[in-house]
Amino acid sequence: MITIAVPAEADKSEHRVALSPETAKKFVALGARVRVQAGAGAGSQFSDTEFKEAGASVAKSAAETLKGADIVLTVRRPSAASLKGVAKGAILACILEPFSDKASLSTLAKTGLTVFSMEFMPRITRAQSMDVLSSQANLAGYKAVIDAAAGFGRAFPMMMTAAGTVPATRVFIMGVGVAGLQAIATAKRLGAIVTATDVRPSTKEQVESLAAKFVAVEDEEFKEAETSAGYAKEMSAAYKKKQAKLVSEHVQGQDIIITTALIPGRPAPELISKAMVESMKPGSVIVDLAAERGGNCAVTKPDVTVEHKGVKVMGATNLAGELAGNASSLYARNLQAFIALMFDKEKKGALAIDWDDDVIKGTLVAKDGKLVHAMLTGKGGKK
Repeated sequence: MITIAVPAEADKSEHRVALSPETAKKFVALGARVRVQAGAGAGSQFSDTEFKEAGASVAKSAAETLKGADIVLTVRRPSAASLKGVAKGAILACILEPFSDKASLSTLAKTGLTVFSMEFMPRITRAQSMDVLSSQANLAGYKAVIDAAAGFGRAFPMMMTAAGTVPATRVFIMGVGVAGLQAIATAKRLGAIVTATDVRPSTKEQVESLAAKFVAVEDEEFKEAETSAGYAKEMSAAYKKKQAKLVSEHVQGQDIIITTALIPGRPAPELISKAMVESMKPGSVIVDLAAERGGNCAVTKPDVTVEHKGVKVMGATNLAGELAGNASSLYARNLQAFIALMFDKEKKGALAIDWDDDVIKGTLVAKDGKLVHAMLTGKGGKK
């Protein structure tokens, strides 16, 4: 029988957990033995009793949890030292942050564990239920608007009263991915006037479908600025200059800006310069969702709210984790859908991994003591 182990997160500031009572029950139905460390779900409001009722066993320590594990599930990348009791060949699946701390990643690979990075999940239809980046970004986009509203300290919708009119808050979303779209939808629900920008032409329709206004220099170059796979093309210096001027002018009239631009394996691109921050009205708020990679704003500091010339710049690095109950439920479902692929459909409780499956190949980072993913070894170019 396959044993699935879920230890508590080593980082005490991480309140998410890689298992929910719902997914524990599903793993048990597949024929697996599920073991979770006591208190691992406390930050997500999952009690040990709920896990037991779902069919999981609760272990007192991390060592006891991991003993004899065939599959280890975590939120953050665990250290190689914390996995000493796990046998070679056992599976580890987590949010690996594969481009950070490469020395630690190489050490983890040398343990002989079979390591999967959930961030590398292919963007294909059948893998949508396993897409960790989307599930967590949705919540981050929502929380960014809620935090911005709290930091702004004024009402979002226009209000007409006998004492006068309260103007609607102006919110500008920079980057229209999953987080950006959720931020647009949330800000609109709160009654703000919302605008958004992105370098991909296809996002204009998405923005307008949410009743927001799209902001971009829409010349011929812009219309051809997207590959057939949906990725942005590098723009000319002339276009960048025109777009920067338009955005800079637009920023001056905004009350709240939310930036979401991240590029895998690279520092976050700067979208808002110090001068642009200084052009905003005192009391304005910027929420930088790229703070973990240096930030899209020149004055962002990770996990700190900076006040620069009267403008608040918020740099929280784990907004999804601040909604731990929801984030853990979604993340656990992502993991369960992924791990279920590895189970033998004919023999209950056994594994039958198809190493040629696009989902398995796309997420496999380390095997047999070596890093194997092309984006980390430099073999095979970009995904």
